[in-house]
Amino acid sequence: MKSYKARGIVLNTVKYGDSSMVAQLLTDVGGRCSYMVQGVRSSRGRGSKAALLQPMFAVEFEGLESAKMDMHRFRELRSGIVLQSTPFNLRKSTIALFMAEVLYRLVRESEPNEALFDFVWGSVEALDAMEEGVANFHLWFLANLSRFLGFSPAGEYRSGAMFDMREGLFTMTPSGHSIVMDAPNAEILRDLLECDVRYLAEIGLNRRQRVEFLDEMMRYYGYHLEAINTVRSIRILQEVF
Repeated sequence: MKSYKARGIVLNTVKYGDSSMVAQLLTDVGGRCSYMVQGVRSSRGRGSKAALLQPMFAVEFEGLESAKMDMHRFRELRSGIVLQSTPFNLRKSTIALFMAEVLYRLVRESEPNEALFDFVWGSVEALDAMEEGVANFHLWFLANLSRFLGFSPAGEYRSGAMFDMREGLFTMTPSGHSIVMDAPNAEILRDLLECDVRYLAEIGLNRRQRVEFLDEMMRYYGYHLEAINTVRSIRILQEVF
């Protein structure tokens, strides 16, 4: 049995038997990995493991793997980022659930992706630290996540430009198809791609604009990754924001 040290972001957990669960994590050393977690319903397990394995919680751990085991195991597990606000703030915890579900649906690779992992880990830290601009965070996350999934928006933005979702380009020329983001939403996309996450409050959006832009981003993701259409937490986001 081989041991290794790693960091991970919890994406999803599923009950397994009477006292175990299967946890899906995005890890820095192995991409997406499945872990069998035993004894989580015992008093000892509840305090040491189950409480840490919540969606978008960041953990550090020593893992175990073997050719004889279908899933990895934890030898040691501890918090990687001590969250100060996200678990206790309705808006932040709703965003965290959405982020976890998006990553769970879209990231399937069981190989390391350092750039993606660092972006997600940093996003967990940024959301927890944020005091203003929280309502825009999920939009910023989606816009910038596309950079690491292979369909980052490209092309030079000019005032009044549209965004061709099929080609992934900002353009001034009308496309011969309907998979296009109109100029107002294209401008929001540009702003989110260029904005430092610490200054999201400076992007002034009302509820209608956020809902419409989120719909457009889901349409953009859906063109490239059909699995986005199974994300259910989007309805909760639209109610909260």
